Amino acid sequence: MPDLKDFPDVTQLAIPFFVGAILLELLVIRVLKRRGDYETRDTMTSLLMGVGNVVAGLLLGFVAFGVLMWAWQYRIYDFGTSWWAIALCFILDDLRYYWYHRIAHRCRWVWAEHVNHHSSQHYNLSTALRQSWTGTFTGMFILRIPLALIGFHPVLLLFVGGLNLVYQFWIHTEAIGRMWKPIELIFNTPSHHRVHHATNPRYLDSNYAGTLIIWDRMFGSFVPELDADMPRYGIVKNIGTFNPLKVAFHEWIDMFRDAFQPGLTMTERLAYLLAPPGWSHDGSRKGSEALKADYVAQNPGSAGMPGLPGADVPTGRPVAPAE
Repeated sequence: MPDLKDFPDVTQLAIPFFVGAILLELLVIRVLKRRGDYETRDTMTSLLMGVGNVVAGLLLGFVAFGVLMWAWQYRIYDFGTSWWAIALCFILDDLRYYWYHRIAHRCRWVWAEHVNHHSSQHYNLSTALRQSWTGTFTGMFILRIPLALIGFHPVLLLFVGGLNLVYQFWIHTEAIGRMWKPIELIFNTPSHHRVHHATNPRYLDSNYAGTLIIWDRMFGSFVPELDADMPRYGIVKNIGTFNPLKVAFHEWIDMFRDAFQPGLTMTERLAYLLAPPGWSHDGSRKGSEALKADYVAQNPGSAGMPGLPGADVPTGRPVAPAE
C-alpha cells in the first residue's frame, strides 16, 4: 500500500506530455490535414492562462488543502491508499467534478472563473491549458469536504483530481473523430467534449463530465454530436481579446458591474451573482433556455431533439402586441 507522500502532483509531471502532444497535434493538422486549427495568438493566450493557473495554485492552493485537512480530522472512516480505495476515490471525485462543472455553467459566480476555459474560438489541445486563475475565490473546493469526511485523505483527493484533469487534456481536439461505441458510451471523449465547448443552441449546458460520461447520461445532460450541426466554439458573446488578464477577469468585472448598478433591489443584485449566465433584471439578455427556445421557434423540426425543448416552450423574443 503506497504512502501518502508517494502521491505526486500529476499535472506538473504531465507538462512535458502536454507540450509534446500539442506539437504532435499541430503536425497532424498541418501535415496530415486532419480537422482542427491553431492560431498563434490564441495558443499563446491559452499557454499563458495555463502558467497563471499553476502560479495561482502555488500561491493559493493552501486554502483548499487547509479546509480539507480540517474536515479530515472529523472523518468517519479511513479508506487508506489501497488500489481499490484509489479507484473508488477517483469515481466519487469524478462525480463531484460533474456537479462542480454543472454548477459552473448554471451559477454566474462560478461561471466567472470557468468562462475563461470556454473563451477560445478554437478547439485544440492548447485550449485544455486555458485554465482559471480565480477558482479558489469561488469556494467550490467545499464540494470535496464530504469526500474527506467519509474517509478519503486530502492528498489522495488532490491526486485523483489531478488524474482527472490530465485525462481531460486529450479530449480537447478535433483531430479525433468518434471512437469505439463502448468507449463513447462510458467515457468522456473528444466528440462528447466538443459538444460541451460548442455555442450551438442545442449544445449549450450539456456534457459536463470529467472522465465518465455516464454521469451526463444518468442526470439528463447528455447531448450527442451531430454531423448536421457541427460545433462552433467560444462563448455566446465572445470577448474578442487575446489579453490573458482580460480573459481571466472580464466576467468578474462585468458581474460586479451588473450587481452594483444603481436602482436594483437586493434580490436583483444577488441574482446577478448567483443566477445562471444571461440573467438580467429587465429581461434584456438571454440565457441558454431562451436561446434554445428561439432556435426551436426558427427550426420547428428540431423540437424535442436532444438538447432542445419541445415546440411549446416560450422563446426569449418579445411578444408582438395584439392588434
